[in-house]
Amino acid sequence: MFRLGVAAVWLYRVTFGALFPTTCKYHPSCSQYAVEALREKGLFRGSALAAWRLLRCNPWSHGGFDPVT
Repeated sequence: MFRLGVAAVWLYRVTFGALFPTTCKYHPSCSQYAVEALREKGLFRGSALAAWRLLRCNPWSHGGFDPVT
């Protein structure tokens, strides 16, 4: 089931991700974080972690190293 989520992230990377420059302040990037979260935690928990990461990615965050925990 998580493969559906990973496929959605790869589809984003190929379509919209290619339009925007790679200027992620986090390491790993948000899309890579989403793939790792889906693989490690499954579809529902991984999607929630990826959504939380996207909410934290804003102009006021400091960024830095943020592994999937």
